[in-house]
Amino acid sequence: MDFDRQELREFLLRACHDLRAPLRAVRATSELLVKLPDKREGPDFDQLLGLVVNGAIGANSLVDGITNYALALQVQLSARPVPTRALLGGVLVQLAPEIRAAGAEITYDELPLVTGDADRLMQLFENLVRNAIQYRGEAAPRVHVGAREEDGRWTLSVGDNGAGIDAQDLERIFRPFERMSRKRDGAGLGLAICREIVRGHGGRIWAESELGQGTTIYFTLETA
Repeated sequence: MDFDRQELREFLLRACHDLRAPLRAVRATSELLVKLPDKREGPDFDQLLGLVVNGAIGANSLVDGITNYALALQVQLSARPVPTRALLGGVLVQLAPEIRAAGAEITYDELPLVTGDADRLMQLFENLVRNAIQYRGEAAPRVHVGAREEDGRWTLSVGDNGAGIDAQDLERIFRPFERMSRKRDGAGLGLAICREIVRGHGGRIWAESELGQGTTIYFTLETA
């Protein structure tokens, strides 16, 4: 783990800052609910109760993100042959409702056998494919998972036809709590988790993109 003290300090400060917002909303709205004259009737009650539920969901989502980030930082990872084609198949089954709802088309190359931790690599693929579906442009999402072998290592990629990312943000998007779009809520930890998973496997991860032309995330893994 190459997390220095400054990075850790910034991570904890951002985690506390982002967690306070939904918790403040829950507290403030709960206090208003208590003060309602007819606590269980009327549109005011329903609206305020909805705000409480959404605040709790937001807080829980952030805690889940921090937990997954902590898991991605673990030093000991298993190193076994992992068939990435089967792994991607499992991810597509999990994401099937999101894929159908978005009208997304998922294609892929012949995918390799790599060395790694199957659970963490499945999390990696799930985060990348989900991002490719969610950060969409006007057209239905088209996502392609690619692979090429170079010098005994595999370079895999997940590309989309979405809105793209400004060149100056291509490194920033892998930092904790950095969101790729202001239009979406979320913990902002998905790509940070991906970065730590790839680092834990001794690989590197990077993005290439043009505004309006989609984004491709590349990462390297050891061949099995």
